[in-house]
Amino acid sequence: MSDRGARLERLLARHRDARLVAPGTLLRRDQLLVADRDLPRVEELLRRWWDSREEGHGVTRLRLAPSAGVDVCEVSLLARAQGLDVGPNHLVYGQPMWWAGPADRPRPARPVPLPACGPVRRDVTVAVLDTGLDPHPWYAAADWFAGQRDLVAEALDTDSDHALDAQAGHGTFVAGVVLQYAPSARITARRVIGGDGIGDELTLIRALRGLGRVDVVNISLGCHTFDDRPSPVMSQAVAALGPGTVVVACAGNTASDRPFWPAALPGVIAVAALDGTERAWFSNHGPWVDACAQGVAVHSSFVWFGKFDGYALWSGTSFAAPAVAGAVAARVTAGSGGPAAAAAVLSSGPARSGLGTIIAIG
Repeated sequence: MSDRGARLERLLARHRDARLVAPGTLLRRDQLLVADRDLPRVEELLRRWWDSREEGHGVTRLRLAPSAGVDVCEVSLLARAQGLDVGPNHLVYGQPMWWAGPADRPRPARPVPLPACGPVRRDVTVAVLDTGLDPHPWYAAADWFAGQRDLVAEALDTDSDHALDAQAGHGTFVAGVVLQYAPSARITARRVIGGDGIGDELTLIRALRGLGRVDVVNISLGCHTFDDRPSPVMSQAVAALGPGTVVVACAGNTASDRPFWPAALPGVIAVAALDGTERAWFSNHGPWVDACAQGVAVHSSFVWFGKFDGYALWSGTSFAAPAVAGAVAARVTAGSGGPAAAAAVLSSGPARSGLGTIIAIG
């Protein structure tokens, strides 16, 4: 069995309600996500099949009876044809991930100091939707961390095998990348994927809906959808953030031009990864990509576990995205509004077909 096949088997063993519906596309079996405004019509449409529902933050999870044998992809297409905002509950996964890359796991790195803060004309808040945050010298004493420390703690070894979970520390690493470019930023963390790097669309949507006012959102995770179209309920959650919030998301690591969501949504800055001056081999690309930044052997904050002493090198579009988010945040601290800061970053370098603006940071 290939390494990819073995990883898929392990994932399905951990997430027993998961179903593979297309290459690179997993979803929660017998679950539909429905925009609350369409719930009465969808319940009527599926009245013979739905079993229970769970409401919250503008989206309802409708569970279908397993005995009904309903294909949630087919039902979604049927409902959308009637103008209803419905979709399966796709699994989302951090990038790096087992699916197609990147080439490495995190590697221990030497300690480095956080750059000094420059002039700060206004505060900036960056939401990091990820695995959480581990205490780190770069921010452990910050008031913004103290207020959320227990709620967003990283889970490092959930299977008790005395090894670091595959993506434990991912959120801590991403936050550190942001802070290297915007040291005065206040990070608002939300745990939306586990230490294995897996979460689902519903958790991400509810995190987005519950954020409140933030300047920049970094999403270093995502998925391919069953029909390569955007999830309507995810689109609504991103739009609900409002025009003043800049959303940055990784373009994914499947080395293809297939749209990766939510990065490919209109209004989201989709970020590919560079290896030096060229596209990293694992990085997605295409006309929907807006920018690219260094994504190979990125140096950032990490957890304390085994051979790791708080710093690591890691590769993936996961770590190119927060460089761009940090660059936007830095311009906000200098006095720009979020949309103006994003526009300035996206016009700061040359463009390359399929990769967008080349962001030379650091």
